[in-house]
This record gives sequence, C-alpha cells and structure tokens, in this order.
Amino acid sequence: MNLYLLRHGLAVEQGTPGYSKDAERPLLPKGERKIWRIAEAMEALELKFDLILSSPYVRARQTAEIVAEAFNARKRIRFSDSLTPGGNLNELINQLKQVSPAPKSVLLVGHEPFLSQLISLLVSGEQEARITMKKGGLCRLEAESLEPGRCATLIWLLTPKQMALMVGP
Repeated sequence: MNLYLLRHGLAVEQGTPGYSKDAERPLLPKGERKIWRIAEAMEALELKFDLILSSPYVRARQTAEIVAEAFNARKRIRFSDSLTPGGNLNELINQLKQVSPAPKSVLLVGHEPFLSQLISLLVSGEQEARITMKKGGLCRLEAESLEPGRCATLIWLLTPKQMALMVGP
C-alpha cells in the first residue's frame, strides 16, 4: 500500500475572534492557493488515490476537498475522527485495515503532531522520531500491510516549497 500523508494548509490562527473551537478554523485564502499548487505538484508526481481519508476539522476537510477536486476524486473522500489532533493512531490503522476492497493508494489529510507520530510509529515502531511536517507538507510511505508498529518504509517527505518548485512560478 502507498500511504500519503498531507498536512492541512495555512489556517486561521487559534484564538481568532469568531473561531472559538479549533475544529472550526478554516484555511486562509493564501492557504487555499497553496493547497491548489500542492495539488498541481501531486499531479506532476502522477499520484492516484483509491481513498482520501481526512480529519473532519474544517481546515483539513477543505484541504482534502481541494485535492479531491484536482484529482476528480470527490466520491473517494471519507472523514475520520481518528485523524483529528487528539486522534488515536491504533484506531486509524484498524480503520484503514478494514477498508474493502483494500486500497492500493490512500491519502490521509490531518494535523500535527498526529501525522508525524503516525509516520514515526509506522517506520520505527515508536512515536518519538523527530519528524515535523510543514503545513501543506506531503509524505509517502510504503507498507506491505499496516500494523501498529514498524511496518512501513519512508519513501519521501516533501515540503510545500519543494512541491512549488515542481510546478514553477
């Protein structure tokens, strides 16, 4: 399985008036523009997704919807509370294992530090590896089968700036 992890784009800061709940914070217009560029870079990489699984938080949902629109994959989006900032890594892994038919390529859209902890767990078996995903950062893991432990190989981890270079000015 190819597992892609995408951190949501630039969003309204916590504490901004009108957004009392973290889950309600939307992408900024600049964040939306950057995610569209990131989607272009993803297309340049010739990525494909059988499933797009996103945190239901507004900023992650918007990020997933932009990518799904760029890939003509709106019908492949699902949402999972396991991808929220306080989500449960083991629940997410079990949820992915139960998808039928088993997807070959999955995009997970979520938050930090959850995504870095997931990368760390799947690559090293521990959650403490020092990995940081920038907003709009994209990671690719390969796994024969998902298990809560060392089961995946880190193929690449791209920053938004690196992806912007793929599609030019």
